[in-house]
Amino acid sequence: MQTVHLGLSDIRVSRLGLGAMGMSEFYGVRDDVRSTATIHRAIDEGINFFDTADMYGPFHNEELLGEAIKGKRDAVIVATKFGIVRGPNGDFLGLSNDPEYIRQSIEGSLKRLNIDTIDLYYMHRRDPEVPLEESVGAMAKLVEEGKVRYLGLSEVSAETLVRANDIHPIVALQSEYSLWTTDIEPEVIPAVKEIGATLVAYCPLGRGFLTGSFKRQEDIPEDDWRRTNPRLEGENFKKNMAIVNAAKEIADPKGATPGQVALAWLLAKGEYVVPIFGTTRTDHLLENIGALDLQLSAAAIEKLNGLSILVSGLRYREEGMSRLYG
Repeated sequence: MQTVHLGLSDIRVSRLGLGAMGMSEFYGVRDDVRSTATIHRAIDEGINFFDTADMYGPFHNEELLGEAIKGKRDAVIVATKFGIVRGPNGDFLGLSNDPEYIRQSIEGSLKRLNIDTIDLYYMHRRDPEVPLEESVGAMAKLVEEGKVRYLGLSEVSAETLVRANDIHPIVALQSEYSLWTTDIEPEVIPAVKEIGATLVAYCPLGRGFLTGSFKRQEDIPEDDWRRTNPRLEGENFKKNMAIVNAAKEIADPKGATPGQVALAWLLAKGEYVVPIFGTTRTDHLLENIGALDLQLSAAAIEKLNGLSILVSGLRYREEGMSRLYG
């Protein structure tokens, strides 16, 4: 497995990471046994970068990952997040970057993960009601105390990223980035490069849509959050199939899959981009790892670069979109 430095840190992470969110909720029925087996297989295959958050589950996802890496701590880099507040029954209660809340969140995450130090701690979303100096300052104290090794942000603007880095070094920015989500390219990516951070690209497979596994909206289980995603509804679904078909045209002659093409396109951006895909299945895990061996021609990359203009629909509903780029 290829590895790259996480920003300007001394951590080296696998070229692909595994996002654990879907192992707890949002994407259908939970299966802890299958998910744990997938995490173990990922480690066996050389993946060492695992992503979770306190709000996934809620709270269950950190416990699942913590149990799965028991006895394997030296082999993994653990990233988790705070900032999206949920109640025990799953209710979404808003955002918080309040220093006191950050303190409560880190203690909860450490306990659920059953580890002494979190390698990478993200602000999941920025709460505009809390000055950045206070929130990032509180995160920096966690580094001083040894509870956290390095800091990251998620879905913030270029301006916020640079300002935060002036307060304390930021080694990673997590943002959605894929063939059909490229809006960070004009401003955010230059800022990532400016501060020497890693761009951790989540949803690199478009929540599974870019793999071609869904042929129609009805293929998505009724209890799956993706049923209500604007890009996967009605006419938007049909229009967005053009993106999958274009990736398939490149994949087929190579004996590859559209999902592998989507990942290879991101990997070709450079070592500063580390895609984290989500899956609960070992066969999908191995398919995604296969993207590391897929070489795309300059012509193919140019074609893929232009696919985002075909996208139909927002990536979240209005409320979710309002939390981005703070």
